[in-house]
Amino acid sequence: MKQTLLKKFEEVFGSTEGAKVYFAPGRVNLIGEHTDYNGGHVFPCALTIGTYAVARLRKDDKLCLFSMNFETGGVGECTLSNIEEKNTGDWRNYPKGIVWAFGKKGFQVDKGLDILYYGNIPNGSGLSSSASIEVLTGYILKDMFGFAVTNQDLALIGQFSENQYNGVNCGIMDQFAIAMGKKASAIFLDTADLSYDYAPIDLDGAKIVILNTNKKRGLGDSKYNERRSECEAALAALQTKLDIKSLGELTEEEFEANKSLIGDDVKIKRAKHAVYENQRTIKAVKALQDKNLELFGKLMIASHDSLRDDYEVTGIELDTLVEEALKQDGVIGARMTGAGFGGCAVSIVKENCVDTFIENVGKVYQEKIGYAADFYVVEIGDGPMTL
Repeated sequence: MKQTLLKKFEEVFGSTEGAKVYFAPGRVNLIGEHTDYNGGHVFPCALTIGTYAVARLRKDDKLCLFSMNFETGGVGECTLSNIEEKNTGDWRNYPKGIVWAFGKKGFQVDKGLDILYYGNIPNGSGLSSSASIEVLTGYILKDMFGFAVTNQDLALIGQFSENQYNGVNCGIMDQFAIAMGKKASAIFLDTADLSYDYAPIDLDGAKIVILNTNKKRGLGDSKYNERRSECEAALAALQTKLDIKSLGELTEEEFEANKSLIGDDVKIKRAKHAVYENQRTIKAVKALQDKNLELFGKLMIASHDSLRDDYEVTGIELDTLVEEALKQDGVIGARMTGAGFGGCAVSIVKENCVDTFIENVGKVYQEKIGYAADFYVVEIGDGPMTL
């Protein structure tokens, strides 16, 4: 891979002198969905698929960006002085946003860069291709300019960029999982205070299989921001009586005793998901520690049901994949993962059943939806690195 990237960089930018090769993973969230901006827990892991880059410093102030995934777009250029100018829907807004965010945080990028990107995360799949680009770009800036930032700082800068530059009101989970990834472990993260533990993942002969709906979606134009504002309104109503800073502070019992304060059936459902999903995530991590994979799977299924019925972010594509997955032999659990509205589901499947699982689910999905789903058997990998 490294030689292929360097060869393409030379083709696009003229030579490889001074160029370095980098990688940042994608991520999948095993459980804990739409809890990260509600002060709850999440349980994501970094993947061995992700985004690669070849980068080098320039002598001028030009930022020259090229993607092997969008070759027809050619090299996009901007100067550091006009970094705030965005092109709607352009992937380059993600790396540009990081350069902008570093400046806002007091880390001034004073030289231009040539950067070639290549991602083997499907775009719009919900495996965080955008956050992967953000963390990767931040890691490049840290390395090239010697900025004194930690990987956790890279996650926070990535979130700041996505919120303030790209206008998506995302939580911290995606960037954190990518920046802090650890091989063979998922991250049990409390988004309220960023305290975290690594939990080794022993699936006892089972595999993580990701199911991609191939329904494209973009977070900025989805109902993601709407769900977030519904939860904020529900929280504000609960705060008229309860001394809480987030929905993640509530147990199921506390929520049920006070939900009438919210006064709106839709907002009650949204808040219920946030509270119950947080508690499911805490229980799921304990189940893994107790080597109770069966309970972990049941909690995954309950998570999907809640995302479908209370949070209403699944849709026919994700529901079809999960419903069919759960009918197959060797399936321990399955649920949608990511923001929803398309994207991916994640399942845990016994290794000897994986091929049949993919064949059967794929056949039904094609018949019902009219186009094919894609399947990836994935491994858990490390965070960003220099190759």
